[in-house]
Amino acid sequence: MAGRVILHIDMNSFYASVEQSHDPSLKGKALAIAGNPKERRGIIVTCSYEARAHGIYTTMQVHEAKRKYPDLILLPPNFERYRAASKAMFDILRSYTTQVEPVSIDEAYLDVTELLEQQTALELAQELQQRIKNELDLPCSIGIAPNKFLAKTASDMKKPMGITILRKRDIQQALWPLPVIEMHGIGDSTADKLKKLGILSIGDLAQAPGGLIKEKMGKNGIRLQARANGIDSRAVDPDSIYDTKSVGTSTTLPIDETDEENLKKIFRQLSDKVAKRLEAKELAGPTVSIQTRSSDWQNRTRSITLNNTVWKADDINRNAWHLFTKHWNGEPLRLVGVTVSNVVDKGEMTEQLSLFNFQEHLKDEPILELMSSLEKKFGRNVVLKGTKMRKSNFNSETSFSKDFLDDHDHERERK
Repeated sequence: MAGRVILHIDMNSFYASVEQSHDPSLKGKALAIAGNPKERRGIIVTCSYEARAHGIYTTMQVHEAKRKYPDLILLPPNFERYRAASKAMFDILRSYTTQVEPVSIDEAYLDVTELLEQQTALELAQELQQRIKNELDLPCSIGIAPNKFLAKTASDMKKPMGITILRKRDIQQALWPLPVIEMHGIGDSTADKLKKLGILSIGDLAQAPGGLIKEKMGKNGIRLQARANGIDSRAVDPDSIYDTKSVGTSTTLPIDETDEENLKKIFRQLSDKVAKRLEAKELAGPTVSIQTRSSDWQNRTRSITLNNTVWKADDINRNAWHLFTKHWNGEPLRLVGVTVSNVVDKGEMTEQLSLFNFQEHLKDEPILELMSSLEKKFGRNVVLKGTKMRKSNFNSETSFSKDFLDDHDHERERK
């Protein structure tokens, strides 16, 4: 492959696989992680491939899953265990290259272009996959491609423990015949808009008149059409702090900073960087957070959740600086950070269920019951849960996003 070579590492059924690795007696069994397994309430957060074989799927109600397969093993989530496994996985990846971009707790992009003088991309992927399996007892799938979109698409093609090479010349045969809903980055609402334009397959999108796509779909449509043609210029960003809910950045200050004007400039720079990363990932979010660490190592996080999503630097900076001036008592600071959380794709603006927000969905069980009955009658994905209007001054922190940021900060300070 000419140009860059990108790998996308996607851990297979990560949370369930971590539990099976921790307790080998669970291997080969139908296992699901759920919000409240003791009371058989809540929803399935994730499940093993053995459970999927029995018709169990993420977002299914626990009581329905047990009715469908009574021998299903239910476990509560163990955040500490998953974070430890994630860190070990990323340690292995970073032992090969610094060009590692975390996408979530269980997936990452690697730019391995500079590593291929002694071995092929396939040999490197096989080595990585086997190391993760042998050292962590965890399965993963790997996509190999010249850009991030194709690498992500490739990693989804063979699961579990698959390795797929996807070149630009392969896309007409491998991708174009597929329904447009199968394309990474397209959800039900976008697929419906495309359907109204007579675009049903990925090939239809790739070959549609560019003027029509721009007029009807805007920037998001142009981006999707480029990717349908195998074009994606995004670089792997090793400085990115991005989990399933947030995009942020932080900086360790060279001195114990107390000058408000200097801090104002730093917050502006951080907000600019977060805005660029949100734009690159086509994301927006309603929650703006700041992180500070004092000279005596006191860590503090403050957040505000707005009634609208933000992604522009001015909006991020205005809210971040307001939070800072409201809560800062003048103490010397050694680290500051800015994060936008609860992020969603700007083209979709729908909330995706993750391990770290499932608890807030438990109160929505009557709605979930209705969604479940609708899906039974009309098929999966007939209903998407819309983005909620949120109250201001709500302190929104997830254990993973906090710890992931802290781990990232400590790692950078050690370098």
